[in-house]
Amino acid sequence: MSAHTYRVGLVGSGGIARAHGNACKAVDCAELSAICDVSEEALNRYGEEFGVANRYLDLDEMLQTENLDIAIICNWGAYHAETGIQISKSRQVKAILCEKPFTSTAAEAEQMVAAARENGILLAEAFKFRHHPMHLKAKELVDAGAIGEVMTVRSTFCSGGGGGGPETRKPEANWRFNKAKGGGSIYDLGCYCIHHARFIFGTEPVRVFAASQPGLEVEDAAYLLLVFPNDRTAQISVGFNAAGGQYAEICGRAGMIRMDKVWNNENQPVTLEHHSQGGVESINFESTFQFAHQLRHLCDCLQTGGPHRIPPENSINQMRVIDAVFESMATGKAVEI
Repeated sequence: MSAHTYRVGLVGSGGIARAHGNACKAVDCAELSAICDVSEEALNRYGEEFGVANRYLDLDEMLQTENLDIAIICNWGAYHAETGIQISKSRQVKAILCEKPFTSTAAEAEQMVAAARENGILLAEAFKFRHHPMHLKAKELVDAGAIGEVMTVRSTFCSGGGGGGPETRKPEANWRFNKAKGGGSIYDLGCYCIHHARFIFGTEPVRVFAASQPGLEVEDAAYLLLVFPNDRTAQISVGFNAAGGQYAEICGRAGMIRMDKVWNNENQPVTLEHHSQGGVESINFESTFQFAHQLRHLCDCLQTGGPHRIPPENSINQMRVIDAVFESMATGKAVEI
């Protein structure tokens, strides 16, 4: 456990900021000291809910005033890069935790990573699942050869099921359906599955094919095929427009790992199934709060100087894959990376 208590400032006070606020309450190593938002109404609503008195409409003012250690970027995805660069150039924090998607493009990611590096700031992407004991165990089993060489990863993240068409997902109603704010099923859902496949294979895909189902402004859903070296594949299905859950299967030459409730499982117990010639072993995990694990890991990195589980170069590569996904969706052709 970190011996130091780090002061945290949140940029953005929407839904995901509540999870980060609760994480600050759950850990000993961090305290939520200040919040910033462009909406005074949202700022005050969040401030009252979490008991945060230091509220700012101007990011520079918060950075100059609050003596923060950690800034957490929770605003709309389209603004992540400029926000991260602004925070880095201020040199007023030690670390930045940036919600997914890291940026909108790989070029933006490179600029944000360069700004953090030039100013000596630890920058990390907030993929909460990477800190869940179930995912750490799955990777441990894969690396130990428990299922043989991994050939295919299959995963899904579908959050629909309301039964309506695209007209029920209006851009003005939610940032997820709004192009200018960085919405769409790839940025919101597909990023999890893409990052997970890259994590499990431990390398980058060489080719991407993607097909999408359009919504009013952004893609409602998408099917992705990622081809990794030696013709290994990841098959990914995501969408706002279909009922379905969130599972991942890691298929090797000698066995398979299956996980359900694999991304959003806050405060729910989960089970990893290890299928092999010897049968099925179920490994159970108690309910846990992924955002708290994520924040604690960042604090530990600051305390020890150790590397973060998701280095910035990983996030640049993640955005290169996402760039290729959008190119493939636009052209109808496979894209080499």
